[in-house]
Amino acid sequence: MLKTIKKYVKIPVFVMLRPRGGDFLYSKEEIEVMKMEVVDLKLSGADGFVFGFLQEDGKIDKQLCSKFLELVKPLPATFHRAIDMTSDILQALDDVVDLGFQRLLTSGGSSTALEGLPMIQQMVERAGQRICIMPGGGISSGNLERILNGSGAREFHGSARAAIPSRMEYRKEGISMGISLCPPEFSVKVTDKVKVQKLVQQGHSIKR
Repeated sequence: MLKTIKKYVKIPVFVMLRPRGGDFLYSKEEIEVMKMEVVDLKLSGADGFVFGFLQEDGKIDKQLCSKFLELVKPLPATFHRAIDMTSDILQALDDVVDLGFQRLLTSGGSSTALEGLPMIQQMVERAGQRICIMPGGGISSGNLERILNGSGAREFHGSARAAIPSRMEYRKEGISMGISLCPPEFSVKVTDKVKVQKLVQQGHSIKR
């Protein structure tokens, strides 16, 4: 997938290391999978990596993060929303900075960036110039200005998703290829070009 993406885009492509959903406490086998992925993805043209590891007590797993930072060198690394599941988000921010991550993706310890806006503002102030704080989680053109102006952040993350109908003509209803609470079988989630353009234009126009 990365090789195909790199054929079509000119912007840097960061790859997330996350072999499954759920928590951020990984087994030794899952860690081995991610280690092998780093090797293959580097060869396939990754421009950077996104990852995050926690301990059982909800603190950053600094030892494991450090190992992966060494593995991905000389490429930059972003610590993802695992920080939102930590027991002390501001202490976790300091740990991420000390480890050497260049960017931190967060919803401020809440389900969405808008809900976590007060904490994101604290994180931006605490981080200063040490690391880039990137709000993410439920960001849309309807709340982007409020989130950027309210937090002082200079970058943001958004999926800009839209659902498009499947091109299947024959549709066998009543069967799901996934879990019970899943999207309709004949609907596909894609990145919406118009939504992306609107967010980018809006982001550039906001004076901070």
